[in-house]
Amino acid sequence: MKGFDRTRPLNALTVGELFDLLEKHFGLTAQKGKEPVAATAPPKRLLYGVKGIEDFFHVSHRTAQKYKDTFLQPAVSQNGRVIVTDAELALQLFNENNESHAE
Repeated sequence: MKGFDRTRPLNALTVGELFDLLEKHFGLTAQKGKEPVAATAPPKRLLYGVKGIEDFFHVSHRTAQKYKDTFLQPAVSQNGRVIVTDAELALQLFNENNESHAE
């Protein structure tokens, strides 16, 4: 298909014509037998404030504060009163902390 008829409805295109159109105008190519790969990694889940730690671990304010000040320190970033915690790293640290206390 050399040229594209701009008056032709989109739903009247064949799959091949649609791929040709996408390739020509957007530089997209169809990969046979492969699923498209996401361009970016999924965003990190962040917990905000001590309240975020409370809700994530289902603990009291005092316990969340203790977690933040002890084993969760590598996962916590604090600038003044702003506290942000990486949930994935916090869960990993929590599990490691529980394993060390269980032995």
